Amino acid sequence: MSIPRLHTDAALAPGAEIALTPAQAHHLGVLRRGPGDALHAFNSRDGEWAAELTALRKDKGAFRLGERLRAPAAEPGPTLIVAALKREPMDWLVEKATELGVSRIQPVITRRTVASHANTERLSAIARAAAEQCERLSVPVVNDTLPLHAVVDAWRGGRILVAAERRESDSIARLASGCEALLIGPEGGFMAAELDDLARRPIVSLCRLGPRILRAETAAVAGLAALQALAGDWAGQ
Repeated sequence: MSIPRLHTDAALAPGAEIALTPAQAHHLGVLRRGPGDALHAFNSRDGEWAAELTALRKDKGAFRLGERLRAPAAEPGPTLIVAALKREPMDWLVEKATELGVSRIQPVITRRTVASHANTERLSAIARAAAEQCERLSVPVVNDTLPLHAVVDAWRGGRILVAAERRESDSIARLASGCEALLIGPEGGFMAAELDDLARRPIVSLCRLGPRILRAETAAVAGLAALQALAGDWAGQ
């Protein structure tokens, strides 16, 4: 039987007793765990710790920490900037982006965006659950939805790669080095004027993800996997 992993913002130290959130207590109840069962608790600041469930009743409970299993370590994944999608594909994408090691997810509004916003609270919970499952120590930050131009105007990081399937551009394999963010457009693609504006910016490079037209969520997962394999933490293993 696998040992459940729980993310917590509380300080982790030997012997500390930490309260479960209602969602965590409910989840452990569904898993039929009880006092005395083993857990792992983690966060990016303190690493991962062995723990023992000390109490569990409906939506309440607590666990006590034992020894540290993993020291904290940097997990500097790329940022995913993505046009807000409908609920089901957006939820799926946040889960998969977390598994692929992103550090931040920034939903944006473009001219063809179907959804008016993304539910930050729900998506953050999905990211946290995915981090617990995939054994990473950090949980990606999910930012509030902003207009695309506001995000790009305020960008102070490294290069942004923009998936532009219908524009003449170089392949992602040639452009991955030094990239800090991947920008994926809406279901209907970027408008020509939006791509023209992006292409004029020194921090932006347009790229191709291959010879086929991909759904937005597929393009995001394919692009992130390529970045991690070419220049990210897959390449370093």
